[in-house]
Amino acid sequence: MSVITAVTAQNTQGVFAVQDIDVAVIEKQIEAIFDDIAVSAVKIGMVSRIETIRAVANGLKKFNAQNVVVDPVMISKSGYYLLQPDAMEALVSCLLPLATVLTPNIPEAEEISGRKIHSLKDMEEAAKAIHLLGPKYVLLKGGHREEDAVDVLFDGETFHHFGSLRIATQNTHGTGCTLSAAIAANLAKGYLVQEAVARAKEYIHTAIEHSFSIGKGVGPVHHFYNLYKGAGMLDDK
Repeated sequence: MSVITAVTAQNTQGVFAVQDIDVAVIEKQIEAIFDDIAVSAVKIGMVSRIETIRAVANGLKKFNAQNVVVDPVMISKSGYYLLQPDAMEALVSCLLPLATVLTPNIPEAEEISGRKIHSLKDMEEAAKAIHLLGPKYVLLKGGHREEDAVDVLFDGETFHHFGSLRIATQNTHGTGCTLSAAIAANLAKGYLVQEAVARAKEYIHTAIEHSFSIGKGVGPVHHFYNLYKGAGMLDDK
């Protein structure tokens, strides 16, 4: 079930426009879902303005939402700003304390923590600083570094590193959104956070391996590779 917070005009080459949904409609969507079904996990993606952030946060608190995964989307791969400049404080103060897992990439972590990140040690220090803002776990994604991707998970006491070989493809549209959604799905299945992240990492790695080369820009990852493989429509890579 989805709550639509904004409609975008985008393709493989970039994001060209964002239309925010009226707050009253967002609130009604949240109520409609929680009043009807048992919600085992929540994934939050782009919430671009203060009013939207507050409406989502209030809804989560009203219905005592569990297993909340927050992907603090700020800038698209093409450079389009998806978080309004005056909304950063609301994002940090309203949503981070409600997050079971926060999944910033390096640029987002730099914005939230106020630190520059150049190394694995820098990632750990930034994760510490962000954890103090309220999320139970911080998964700082290392895909923006030039080396093989290493993500850092911090629970306030212990660091866990998740490494993976970098795949030579430009078709990575939706990687961060997919990873956070996969973590939420695994939490809903009952996995603890570390195992939920490990399974989500495995899923997104294979989704990137089988990504689609379509359009003139950055193609999407393959969310349904398991179904295609089961139907004999996909070869192992």
